[in-house]
Amino acid sequence: MPLKLSLKPGEKFVLNGAVVQNGDRRGVLILQNKASVLREKDIMQAEDVTTPARRIYFPIMMMYLDEGSAAKFYDEMALRITEFMGATRNADILAECVSASRHVLAREYYKALMSARKIVEYEERVLNVASGVHGGGDPD
Repeated sequence: MPLKLSLKPGEKFVLNGAVVQNGDRRGVLILQNKASVLREKDIMQAEDVTTPARRIYFPIMMMYLDEGSAAKFYDEMALRITEFMGATRNADILAECVSASRHVLAREYYKALMSARKIVEYEERVLNVASGVHGGGDPD
């Protein structure tokens, strides 16, 4: 099944390891076969890996972008998920950690990455509440 990407002017994305940038107008890209594609907003740089959830996301992202080297990132991901699961009691986020792990074991790296994205978003909400940046209820 083809993947259709609608791109903003100048939007960057990674396609099978190559950084590609759209031109000065909106564009549409249709991928007819399986490829590793990540939009700019989903790409994390090594220097941005500064929190526990980001330490989960980054190795999964690397597995997705370079499936041939996935084994070298697996131990880091497994360690970080185990640590994170020991530090939270939120049932939904624990389920996302399990989901990410299962997807990685099945070599479904994009699905694992989407679970990891939810873990990062949860962490950001918790950190914002804890720092008083925005109000809200108990994050757990």
